Amino acid sequence: MALINKIREKSGIAVTVIAVSLILFMVGGDLLGPNSMFGGGNNQVVGEIGGKKIDIKDFQSRVDGFRQNYEAQTGRSLNENELSSLRDQAWNQFVVDIAYKKQFEDLGLTVTDEELYDMVQGNHVSPSILQAFSDPTSGRFDKNAVVNYLKNLKTLPIEQQKSWENFEKSLREERTRSKYENMLKLSTYIPKAQAEKEYVAQNTKANLRYLYVPYFSVVDTTIKVTDSQLEEYLSAHRKEYKGTDTRSIEYVTFPIQPAKDDSAALYSEIKELARGLATAQNDSAFASMNSDIPLPINQSLGTMTDQLKEAVKTFVPGGVYGPYREGNTYYIYKYGGTKTDSVSTAKASHILIRFENQSDSAKAAARTKAEGILAQIRAGANFEALAATSSADQGSAQRGGDVGYFQNNGAMVKPFEEAVFSATAPGLIPRLVESQFGYHIIKVTEPKSNTLYRIAAIGKTIAPSQATRDEAYRKADEFVNSVKTKEQFDAAVKKDKNLVLANANRIPESATNINAIQNGREIVRWAFKDDSKINSVSQVFETEEQYIVAVLTGKSDAKDVKVDDFRDELTTKVRNQIKAEQITAKLKGATGDLDAIAKKYGAGALVESASDISLATGFLTSAGFDPIALGKAFGLKAGQKTGVFTGENGVFIMELVSKSEAPKIADYTQYKTQLTQSLEGRMSYLVNEAIREDAKIEDHRAKFF
Repeated sequence: MALINKIREKSGIAVTVIAVSLILFMVGGDLLGPNSMFGGGNNQVVGEIGGKKIDIKDFQSRVDGFRQNYEAQTGRSLNENELSSLRDQAWNQFVVDIAYKKQFEDLGLTVTDEELYDMVQGNHVSPSILQAFSDPTSGRFDKNAVVNYLKNLKTLPIEQQKSWENFEKSLREERTRSKYENMLKLSTYIPKAQAEKEYVAQNTKANLRYLYVPYFSVVDTTIKVTDSQLEEYLSAHRKEYKGTDTRSIEYVTFPIQPAKDDSAALYSEIKELARGLATAQNDSAFASMNSDIPLPINQSLGTMTDQLKEAVKTFVPGGVYGPYREGNTYYIYKYGGTKTDSVSTAKASHILIRFENQSDSAKAAARTKAEGILAQIRAGANFEALAATSSADQGSAQRGGDVGYFQNNGAMVKPFEEAVFSATAPGLIPRLVESQFGYHIIKVTEPKSNTLYRIAAIGKTIAPSQATRDEAYRKADEFVNSVKTKEQFDAAVKKDKNLVLANANRIPESATNINAIQNGREIVRWAFKDDSKINSVSQVFETEEQYIVAVLTGKSDAKDVKVDDFRDELTTKVRNQIKAEQITAKLKGATGDLDAIAKKYGAGALVESASDISLATGFLTSAGFDPIALGKAFGLKAGQKTGVFTGENGVFIMELVSKSEAPKIADYTQYKTQLTQSLEGRMSYLVNEAIREDAKIEDHRAKFF
C-alpha cells in the first residue's frame, strides 16, 4: 500500500513531465533550435529591404504561388534548379514591391485601367499578350482569342482566374517600371563639350614610339612582400575592396564510379537490346523507349560524334552495329540509309585578322597583314600554327582555327558562309574573305554535304550499383572518422595516393555549385554555419557522382575586410609597386634615344612603335590598352619624350613621333548620339543598382534554402 500511495503522490508530476515533453517534441525546434527565440536567433526573417523585414512565411507563400502557376502551365512538378529560379523571382518581386514602388509613388507613376485595357486588347498590346495569344502555326496575333478568353474567364477554374489576375498585375508593374526607366532615359543629357571631346578622342591620330618594361620582366620570387605592406595598401585603397561574406574550403572526393561488374551487366543488357532493335517493326520507337539519352533519328555529319562519323562509312542499310563505348555510355545503331536534307553542313577553319575600326587606313593595314599570312600558307606554312599565333578569334585559335561543323542557315556571317559553301573540295580558299569582323583566311576541312543519315540509336549509360555506392561511402566514412583536425586531414590525404586535394576559395553564401561539384548546396550551408570553425572537418556529403569530405580553411566578412580576403590580389598590386620602383630607379637619369636607353637598361626593356592610333581605340603591341601611357603620349608635342612613369602593366617612356589633329567640324550630333545611346543602354542596370543600394538590401535566403 505504501508503494501505491507513493505512486499516487508522484503521478501529478509524471503527467506534467510527459505533457511538457510532448510540447517540446512538437515545438522544440522553434523554441530551442540554433535560430530559435530561446536559442538566440530569429529564423523567421529571410531578409530586409528598405528597412522592412521579410518574414519566411510571406516569402514562402509567394514562392508557392509562383510554383502553382508554373506547374499549372507546364503540367509537371519543378526540379530543384527551377525551384531555385522561382525563389529568385519571388525575392525580386519583393524588391519591386518595396524598393521600386517607393520610387514610383514618390513620382506619382501609375498605370490606369484604360492603359491596362490598351495593353491587353487595345492598340498597343503588350509583347507578353502577343506571345501568349499568337497562332502556333502562323505566328499571327489573334485579338479575338484574348476577347473570348476574358469573356469565359469566370467559368474557368479558380486557379486559372488567379493566374490571370497575377498576370495582369505583372503587366501593370512592367509598364510602371518601363515608364520610370524611360523617364530617366529622357533625362540624360550630353553637353556639346563632352561630344566634342569624344570626337577628338576618336579622330585625333598619333604615331608613337615607346620604351616599355613590363612588370613580368622582373621575376616574382625576387620581390618580398610583407603583411605590413599589404595592410598599408589595403588601408589606402579600402574603397576598391568591398567585403563579402564568403567561405573557403579544401576537400577530397570519393567518386561513385561504375565497377567492372556494373559494366559487364550493362554490356549484356545492351546486346539483348541489339537483338530487339534488329527485329523491331518500329525501330525508332523501340530506340526511343529504351535509350537513356534522347537521340535524333536523322543525323548529319555535323551532329555525329567523331566515332560515329568514322563508323557510319561502313554501315549497310538494315544492319545493327555496336556496341560502341564513349565515356560511360554504350551505343548501338540500326542504319536505315540516307536522304537529302534541305540544308547543307560543312566544316572549316579560319584565321581572323580584325581591323580596329572602319577607316580606310585601318582596313588597309589589316588587309596587308592578312595577305601576308595567306601568302605564307600558300607557300607551305602550317595553317594551324599560324591560326594559334595570329588569329583574333581566340576561341578557334586555340583549336588551330577550327570552327567545327555548321549549316548554311545563317549560323555564320554571310560572306564566310558563302565562301565555305561555294567550295566543292577540301582545302585553302585562295582569297581573303571580308566580313564586319575583319578579314578571314579560310580552310575548308570538310566540304558541304546535304546528306542525312537515318540512324535508330540506343544509348545506355553505365550506372553504379548499390554495392558500388556502398563501397565508396565506406571509404569516405572511414576517412572522416579517422580525421578530426586539419592536420590529421592533411596527413591522411598525403598518405592515401588515391585522394586528390582540391580547394574552392571565396564561395558566396548563395552558391549551389562548388567548382565542378553540382548540387553542392549542403556543403555551402555547412561552411556558413556558426558552429563551423576554421580548420573544422565536415561530415560526409553525398552527390549523385561522389561523396565529399571538406575542411573549412577561410572566412571573409562583408563588414570586416581583412588582408587575407584579398591576399593574392593585394600581393600582386604591392609586388608591382615594388617592381615599378626598382625599374624606375634603374631608368632614372638615362639619356639618349629610346634604343640607347633600352640597351643601357638591359634585358626586359622593349622599344616598340604604334601607328595611326587614337585615344579612344589605342592599343599598344605588348602593353595592350594602357590609358595612362596613351594620355601622356597624346599630351606631348611632336619629337618630345616623357620622363619615366608607371602605367597599368609596366614602366614607360613615351615619345610622340607625329600627331594628326582631328579637323574642326560644326556638328557633333553623331557623337552626342553615340554617348547618349551608350548611357541609355546601361540605364536599366544603373537604375537597378542605385535602387538596390539605396534600399540597403540584406538577403538571408541562404540560411533557409
